[in-house]
Amino acid sequence: MTEHAVVIAGGGPTGLMLAGELALAGVDVVIVERRASQDLDGSRGGGLHSRTIEVLDQRGIAERFLSAGQVMQVQGFALIPLDISDFPTRHNYGLALWQSHFEPILADWVGELGVPILRSCEVVGFAQDDSGVDVEISGGTSLRAEYLVGCDGGRSLIRKAAGIDFAGLDPSTSWMIAEVEMDEEPEFGFRRDSVGRHALGRRQDGEPVRVVLTERHVDHTGDPSMGELREALVAVYGTDYGLRSASWISRFTDMTRQAASYRHGRVLLAGDAAHVHPPHGGQGLNTGVQDAVNLGWKLAQVVIKTSPESLLDTYHAERHPVGARVLHNTMAQVALSSPDDRHQALRDTMTELLSMDEPRRRIAAMLSGLDIHYDLGEGPPLLGRRMPDLDLHTADGPTRVFTLLHDARPVLLNLGEPGGFDISPWANRVRFIDAKHAGGWELPVLGEVAAPPAVLIRPDGHVAWAGDLTDPELPQALATWFGAANPAH
Repeated sequence: MTEHAVVIAGGGPTGLMLAGELALAGVDVVIVERRASQDLDGSRGGGLHSRTIEVLDQRGIAERFLSAGQVMQVQGFALIPLDISDFPTRHNYGLALWQSHFEPILADWVGELGVPILRSCEVVGFAQDDSGVDVEISGGTSLRAEYLVGCDGGRSLIRKAAGIDFAGLDPSTSWMIAEVEMDEEPEFGFRRDSVGRHALGRRQDGEPVRVVLTERHVDHTGDPSMGELREALVAVYGTDYGLRSASWISRFTDMTRQAASYRHGRVLLAGDAAHVHPPHGGQGLNTGVQDAVNLGWKLAQVVIKTSPESLLDTYHAERHPVGARVLHNTMAQVALSSPDDRHQALRDTMTELLSMDEPRRRIAAMLSGLDIHYDLGEGPPLLGRRMPDLDLHTADGPTRVFTLLHDARPVLLNLGEPGGFDISPWANRVRFIDAKHAGGWELPVLGEVAAPPAVLIRPDGHVAWAGDLTDPELPQALATWFGAANPAH
């Protein structure tokens, strides 16, 4: 039986990001992926939100994705556009990039980090005990791991086998989506009828036509056929525009469910295995990647034994409320997209409201992930929020905060007089950087905040502590998040 520290079931965006985070920390991790390659049709996520681009920037790989996609304003609440170009971030935009392009780029990075991917096989069962998990793989092989993470999608076998409840709402609406070739030029744009909203469009000339159709019934199973697509087009537009071929056809619903717990012993869930919701606002892939970045460093520290297993409880405590909020806002967006006149009146009211700066900023910050605030207790406004990517001047020259996070290690950033704190009890885990920053600090929604003399930044880019280096809570924060002081000190 082959042994690994962590086995990840599922090699989609969440599983890949988690594997990369663990590999950066030196953890022995393997991905089990049912697909033979990273190839994927275009029916999945269509873009990255600002906070996800920031997360990739924190690892030094954002440019790989930016060069492959199209920078644009992608925010929208029930298709009501929201511009974030005035947000205080280097990435005050979204990135139009299909998941079929995003995944291979991410997989290349994970490959560079030396993570093995067991392809054309899947986890079919497991049994956990006090010291680890026996993971059964299709084909009769098995792996032994300290932890198993289910990144295996909305129908997650890991979640089901762990007995974790997946409570929520059954579908009320179903949509058919496709990428097609047509003999005739269709009527591009949106259309609304008694069933719902429909859309035809292409990103640029020469590309296939993207089709989104609200279906009349929700009791379908599996991907639709060409015949069903043709019938649906005729029902909405009176013609199929000479539908010739489809590179892919799929359907999705507004089913909304969340795992009651993101952890059961040595088994954890992330991404769609932990939460499914309608794609409104394009938050699914982004939430999963951010799940992975929250979990990765914590799981690594537990595996390496610098932190107790209880650190893993903070993963559920921090990410479950974020997932719940995504479910909540997607349900609201589905309601706003209902076709009847009463809902249209509500939609008109919301459109007017979101044209005002304060509501726009608040909702757009939520959709983009820029306002995420983990509850770390009482403290300054920065506590638990994303650290802004400040320009810094250090003894080694100019740099910026995100550059300091490339290796996924925590950073104690001192912006006051050099020195002033003995980092030696944590020196093998936490980087201590003396730096200067000129200018104010500004956060999305909150606006300007007072610049603290020093700040402790977690590997996921969130602030674990802020204050003066003489603050007695600093050693406590270091011990809480990054393990007890080295006994030699």
